[in-house]
Amino acid sequence: MTDAFYEPLGDGRYVSTKHSTGPWSPHTQHLGPPSALLTRAVEALPAAAPMAVARLTVEILGPVPVAELEVGAGVERPGRSVELLGAELRAGGRTVARCRAWRHLLSDTSAVAAGAGEPLAPPSAGRPEHRPDDWGAGYLDVMEWRTLAGGFSTPGPATVWARQRVDLVAGESPTSLQRLMVLADSGNGVSGWLNPRRWLFINSELTVHLFRAPAGEWMALDAVTAIGPTGLGTASTVLHDESGPVGRGAQALLVRPQS
Repeated sequence: MTDAFYEPLGDGRYVSTKHSTGPWSPHTQHLGPPSALLTRAVEALPAAAPMAVARLTVEILGPVPVAELEVGAGVERPGRSVELLGAELRAGGRTVARCRAWRHLLSDTSAVAAGAGEPLAPPSAGRPEHRPDDWGAGYLDVMEWRTLAGGFSTPGPATVWARQRVDLVAGESPTSLQRLMVLADSGNGVSGWLNPRRWLFINSELTVHLFRAPAGEWMALDAVTAIGPTGLGTASTVLHDESGPVGRGAQALLVRPQS
């Protein structure tokens, strides 16, 4: 088995490995690796000037199978200062996810930088966290988890570091933004209030706003979930690297009893 989430086939096609499997079914992926694969596609789009991704939204159109995937990307709205990028993920002839990303021109604002928030305690301060016994193997097992507060088995808000231990695409070292997106979709998972064997709390999208580019291998979720009275929920996450916050993530949740 390749030590990666995906094996490249060429021409934008990839074979999904067992490492991409989500905790609920051996046949479908956790949305972290597909989100990062879409991010990789938009990062590869050339820019005429130094630019960085300021926002990514991944729309989840259906379950992503552990199967062959096809990814395409393009510039939807070119510009000198801001550009809108798009990417699409297909499996079995259908689109299973789309990404839209705003890319902004870089400039030096270091003298006026403010409002980011405080860094977390480092990963070394966290306790090792492992997949609960009744959750499926795959994605959760190839991420190294260090918990500062809360966690998978503790209902409510959570602060968790993680580092992926396999490549995103075989033979490539993932970028830090790809590493962040591999993790960002787990905000609702680490901060859930409900028993996942009795309740669904699945997200239909993931939106990440960035005020600086992430760096390094370790990324953290400082996450909280709110559940309303009519089946709606929101997971809100401050995203960190080891130097401090880099942005914020949000997920719209469908909440209902398991059938």
